[in-house]
Parts: sequence; structure tokens; C-alpha cells
Amino acid sequence: MRTALISVSDKTGLVEFATGLARLRWRLVASSSTADALRAADLRVLDVAEFTGFPEILGGRVKTLHPVIHAGLLARDTESDRSELLSRGWDNIDLTVVNLYPFTETVADKNAGYADCVENIDIGGVALIRAAAKNHDRVTLLCDPADYPSVLNELRDGPVSAARRKRLALKGFAHTAEYDAEIASFLAPSEPLRMQAYGVQTLRYGENPHQRSTLYNWSPGDGPLGGDLLQGRPLSYNNLLDLYSAWRAAVSFEKPTVVIVKHLSPCGIASGPELSAAFPPALGSDPISAFGGVIATNRPFDGKVASLLDDLFVECIAAPGFDESARTELRLRKNCRL
Repeated sequence: MRTALISVSDKTGLVEFATGLARLRWRLVASSSTADALRAADLRVLDVAEFTGFPEILGGRVKTLHPVIHAGLLARDTESDRSELLSRGWDNIDLTVVNLYPFTETVADKNAGYADCVENIDIGGVALIRAAAKNHDRVTLLCDPADYPSVLNELRDGPVSAARRKRLALKGFAHTAEYDAEIASFLAPSEPLRMQAYGVQTLRYGENPHQRSTLYNWSPGDGPLGGDLLQGRPLSYNNLLDLYSAWRAAVSFEKPTVVIVKHLSPCGIASGPELSAAFPPALGSDPISAFGGVIATNRPFDGKVASLLDDLFVECIAAPGFDESARTELRLRKNCRL
């Protein structure tokens, strides 16, 4: 039976994911509050203390820091490691779901004292993430609830792919690096500002054809501008510049708003009671320059506004979402990125 170790502070999506694992006949092992949440959902779960044969101590400060846990995570898929675990009566841990104490949120709370902040420095969780990430050749690490649905879908069809395990491991190391940097900044606020970004897309060229260019995001695996490319070819350097300026303009308005940009210049901006009312005046501002431009909206793109595009050639559209009627309409525009 495959074993999942679960120890989370943020319980977003926890019950749904654990329920999916249970239906796939995974054994669930969880730390105290996580186990309580799973039992409240009528899931069968084994406490970490039962799994290790050693109780939590120091008021919960030491829970998962135990050889049974870390041997289960770090054991390689080799005959010698399997034999050693078997000789001790220990089991492999195949999947780890971990997120860390809310240190950043605690520091941001004006009512939190120094001792509160220090108490929210996670030790065991960081060790779990690093152990699982190091052994990603065999172990799947989940430290972000946003990854639960896609991993669960993959598990329904078989094991998680090596490529995905590696991406999740990278996400884990990036997460602990950022977490440690935040702790260091808190303890020594006069230290230099640390920033880290991750290359997520090599662009065909930069602002000009002879230049090389790479898109960086704050988190590994993020899509362009933190979104998802739903349709069309990868975005170019100039697409990204135009989309960024259009998006920033659109979300600065409260009412439904349409922004059209071409070569970093606004062609038209209009607001209305709905997007379909805002689009005609936005286009009417400069319909000539709008040809071949990009569009951004601060509301989900719907079929009504999609039908108003008519024969206008649009390079890209950025929106908080696209309803099914819009997707159907825009699917015919093969060269339009969504």
C-alpha cells in the first residue's frame, strides 16, 4: 500500500485531496491538527506518533523529526535501501503534502510579538520538504494546494511522472529558500534585499530580432504574467510588454473595462455596465491602430464581447477567465493567444 505523509498549516483543499487519495487506496499518515481535520471528514488516518512509535514532544515542536519519517522519505529505490528499511520494519513514504507555519503572515500581523514570530519559524516542515525534494526520483512532494487537483488526476491514471516530480521538487526548494530569506530579513532587517526569479520561457527573440530574451517569474512553473496560456503560440517579448501594460490598465478600473494596446500605446480604454458595452467605445477610439493589438479586460471574457470582435485581428487577449461561449467563438481565431 502506498503511503502519504500529510502535515499542513494551510488546509485549503486538504480534505478533497486526501479523500481522493483514500479512494485510490493510499494509507494516510498525518500530524496532529492535520489528522484531526481528516478524521472530521470521516477519513481513516494514522497519527505520526503511531507511525513512528514515538509521541510528539515539546508541545508539538518535535513531531516529524524522526528516523522512521526521514528514512521513509530518503530511501532510494534500490535493493540495499529497501532491505534496510525492511530489516527495521519501516515503510517507504511515497508522497508528502507539506506547507509551512505562517511565518510571513505572523510577521505582517501588527499584534504579533517577537516570540510569536519566532514560534512560527517552521523546522520539521522545511526538513520534510527538503527530504522529499531531494529524493524526487521516487517521492512526490506537494507544498502548494494549487497542485493538488492536477496531481490527483495523474495518480488516478498511474504514478506521477518523473518530470512532474522534478518540477514539484524545484518548487519545494524555491519555497524553502524564500521562507529562509524571509526569516533572515526579519531577524536582520538591515540586510541587503534578496530577490530570486525563475526562467520559465525562452523567447524567440527580444525587443529586436538579434536579441536573446527569457521570461522570468517569481515562482518556478508559473505561466506568462502569472496566468495560463489557454490558446495559441507562446507569447513573444512584445506580446508580453503589450499585455502587461494592457492588464495593469484594465485592473486599475472598478467597472467592467476593456483596454486595447498596440506597441505599448493605448488605442482605447472604456468602461461600461458590462464588457460588451465597453468594447465598442474602446475600439472606436482608434480602430486603425487596434488592428494587430492586444486586449485586456478586468472581467471574464464572455461570448457577447467575443462576437463583437468581428473581423478585427487581435494578437492576444488577457482576462480573469473565458466562459465557454467565448472559448467556442475564439477557438476559430487560430492566431489569437488567450
